Amino acid sequence: MSNDLEVDVMRESASSVVTILKSLANTDRLLILCHLAQEELNVSQIEEKTQITQPTLSQQLMMLRKSDLVLTRRDGKQIYYSIKDEKLHIVLNTLYSLYCHKA
Repeated sequence: MSNDLEVDVMRESASSVVTILKSLANTDRLLILCHLAQEELNVSQIEEKTQITQPTLSQQLMMLRKSDLVLTRRDGKQIYYSIKDEKLHIVLNTLYSLYCHKA
């Protein structure tokens, strides 16, 4: 029975990982998440840092919300975004160190 339980846990985890990988498999979403891994940003700041313009930015932020990867916080008229799960921070930092960090 222990093996069945392990398979169930793995299947549940696999579903979460697939959601994350689907989000990372899009250039715009990956850029957004990389910037959010550094700091909480509002929509204008994300647009400035990523050079992703409306309406593409809105569409990609909506996809990240639907995938439950980001948290949102409203401050007046501004909506701020941040990474929801610390594990995603680790994934993004690992990708950065492997592919973006200049040796």
